[in-house]
Amino acid sequence: MATTQSPVDLEKLVSLCKRRGFVFQSSEIYGGLASTWDYGPLGVELKRNIKDAWWRTFVLARDDMVGLDAAILMHPDVWRASGHVEGFSDPLVECKACHQRWREDQLEERKCPACGGELTEARQFNLMFKTFVGPVEEDAAVAYLRPETAQGIFVNFNNVLTSTRRKLPFGVAQIGKAFRNEITTGNFIFRTREFEIMEIEFFVKPGDDEEWHGRWRDECLRWYTDLGVDEGRLRVRAHEPDELAHYAKATYDIEYDFPWGWGEIQGIANRTDYDLQAHSSASGESLAYFDDETKERIVPYVIEPSAGVDRALMTFLTDAYVEEEAPTASGGTERRVVLKLHPDLAPVKVAVLPLSRNERLVPLAREVFEKVRSSGAIRGMVQYDDSQSIGRRYRRQDETGTPLCVTVDFDSLDDNAVTIRERDSMAQVRVPIAALVGELSGRLTA
Repeated sequence: MATTQSPVDLEKLVSLCKRRGFVFQSSEIYGGLASTWDYGPLGVELKRNIKDAWWRTFVLARDDMVGLDAAILMHPDVWRASGHVEGFSDPLVECKACHQRWREDQLEERKCPACGGELTEARQFNLMFKTFVGPVEEDAAVAYLRPETAQGIFVNFNNVLTSTRRKLPFGVAQIGKAFRNEITTGNFIFRTREFEIMEIEFFVKPGDDEEWHGRWRDECLRWYTDLGVDEGRLRVRAHEPDELAHYAKATYDIEYDFPWGWGEIQGIANRTDYDLQAHSSASGESLAYFDDETKERIVPYVIEPSAGVDRALMTFLTDAYVEEEAPTASGGTERRVVLKLHPDLAPVKVAVLPLSRNERLVPLAREVFEKVRSSGAIRGMVQYDDSQSIGRRYRRQDETGTPLCVTVDFDSLDDNAVTIRERDSMAQVRVPIAALVGELSGRLTA
C-alpha cells in the first residue's frame, strides 16, 4: 500500500475531527466563540485515554509520586506571591488601520500581519482572567481563574507532606483546567484560552536539581515515543537565557513538527525554590522540609514537567493521520484515511460488525458484542456498528483509529468463529468465538 503521512493538511485534520466526532467548534449554532472547542463522543474518549495513559506512567507506576486535585479558584494572594499579578503578561501591539491585536514577540517584522498597517507601541497585557467572588463587584472580591495548576500544589506542600510522610525526592501530580487570556490564538486546538494541563511538581534536594531535570526531560520524551509518536518529528529545545520565565533556572521544551512548523507540546522547567520561598514569605508559613539525614530544614528545588492535554491530543492525531491507497475487493485500489493511534489511546478499541443486518446474523453479532464488552478484558470502548455496507464500516472505523474489527458472517452460524481484522495491515484471521476475548486482549496489549 502506498502511504502518505507527512506533511498533514491541517484542514483535512480539522474536517475529520468534526466529521467523526472528535472536536466541534464551541457554540457553533450561534456562530461559534473564537478559540474555544468542544470534544465530541470520540474526542472525549481520546482525551480520557491520554490522561489515563499519563497517570498510569507518571503516578501509578512510580513509588515517588502522589496525586492532587486543587481548586481552580484560589485566594488572590496566591497569584500576587507567585508573581503572576505583576509579571504574567505578554507584549501587546495593535494595528492602527484594522485594529487587530498581536503579540509583539511573535511578529517577524514591525507591521500588521493582516493588512500591513502601522502598529502601536507595545504595552504589557496580563493573561489572567479576572472574576469576582460574591454578589458585589468590588476590589476585595477579585479572584482569578488559574493560569496554571502548579500553585495549587505549592500551597498544599505541607498538607501533602504531613498526610503522606514522603521523603525527598518525591512529586505531586495533577490534571486540571487552566485559563489564559491569550492575545493570539489559533492552529485549531493548539493555542486556546481554556485548556487542560497534566502537570508534576517534583521536589528534590538543592544540588540534585540539574540531574533530575535531565532525567525528567528524557522520561517525558519517552512517553510520547512509547505511545507511537514518530521520534523524527520530535525535538528537545533548551530555552535561551532571555526567554526563561521569571521563576526558572533552566527549561526544556519538547516540540513537535506540526503542519505549520515546530510547536511546543511540553515544558520541563527547573523552578528552583522560587515558589516555595515566595509562598513562605507571603503567607508567613514555613514550606521547608526537614532532612532526617542532615537534621536540617531545607527548601526543596522543584522540577516541573508540564504538558497540555489538548496539545498532546493534537500531536497524537497529527502523527497518526495517514492517507494510503488500499486494495478493494474488485482488485482495484481506493484512498483510505487511517488514524494509526496506539491501542492505549484509540477511542474505540474493538468494533463488532455483522456482515449485514440479516435477521439471522444480528442476534449472534449482538451476543458477540456483549461478550466482548462485558468481559472486562478490553480496557476501553467496544462499539457495535451495523450501518451501511461492511466496506464503508471498515473505512469509518479506520478513520476513527479503531485497532481491531470483529466481523460476524454467515459462516459464523455454523463454525462459531468470527474474523478479526487488523486496522494497520488490514490482515484478517479467523478465531473461535470462545477464544475471542483472549485473542483481542492479547493483540491490544502486544
